[in-house]
Amino acid sequence: MTIVHMVMFKFRPEVTSEHKETFVQELKKLKELDCVKGHRLVVGGPSITDPIERSKGFEFALLSFHESLQDLEKYQASKEHHWVTSTYMFPYKEDLVRFDFEVSAEDEHMFTPFQSSKF
Repeated sequence: MTIVHMVMFKFRPEVTSEHKETFVQELKKLKELDCVKGHRLVVGGPSITDPIERSKGFEFALLSFHESLQDLEKYQASKEHHWVTSTYMFPYKEDLVRFDFEVSAEDEHMFTPFQSSKF
């Protein structure tokens, strides 16, 4: 089974680009957690959507993969995740969208080769 965790982040206008860069770097460190399947976690941004208005102001996105719902819950509850979000995101966010889903059995083969890969 693979659980996909997606989050989009929108910061308040006064948040500096330096703060956002630090946030992204700290988020990327979460890929080292054992509850991240194959250590596959990517953070992207700023948005290159054209026209940019379609991004609705969201600047960054995170995509991570987990072996089970329990692993996603472990990721969410980890002290590392709590530190990054409470230090760099929640006090500065304007909005956040989270969407998690289970990969269907017919698509699971696309995620299997990545289980032991570390990028």
